[in-house]
Amino acid sequence: MLRARSSLEAHLYMDLHPCECGSTDFDRRHRLEQRGEDIVAVYEGPCRECGRNRNFTFLMADEIPPPPPAFGGAAPSEIIDPGEFAEVAHRISRQVGLNLLNSPNSEHRAYRGAMAYALAAFEEIPKFIPEGLNAVPASAFTSDVGRARYEREPAKFDRDILEMDIDLGRKILADIDTVSPPLGESGSRG
Repeated sequence: MLRARSSLEAHLYMDLHPCECGSTDFDRRHRLEQRGEDIVAVYEGPCRECGRNRNFTFLMADEIPPPPPAFGGAAPSEIIDPGEFAEVAHRISRQVGLNLLNSPNSEHRAYRGAMAYALAAFEEIPKFIPEGLNAVPASAFTSDVGRARYEREPAKFDRDILEMDIDLGRKILADIDTVSPPLGESGSRG
């Protein structure tokens, strides 16, 4: 059974595993079940594209998950590999960057949630680096998407590069907060 550290991680897993028709969009009905000593989250519903029933069952981690947008605690994911997290993080942060460049500062707040999500995905990747190593090992990439990303850019999984990606994400969030603060807060609205 799939073990999820949080509901956010479960949702990302479902997003990364499309229906046979290729769509990831389905009407997710959710319920929790007690199975022995375990809490299990069940998501099911019809695919919006082809109507096939989709069903995912996750054993939920015992520890209380950190608040969103974090995907889990200090341990690495057991269901999403570092290449999948990198794919999501880079895709979303690239789109956010384009949106920020093409919108006035006063509208940047609208992209904060997406950037925070991308940063949370970036922050997951170093969790796959074993003690004493400075890069994610090739063996950590277990999905087709993850292996392909690693084969294209193995240096992107070095600790130093990952820390630069994380630092850049944090700076972008800080900039959003500065130029486009929530209503009622002041900031420089250049």
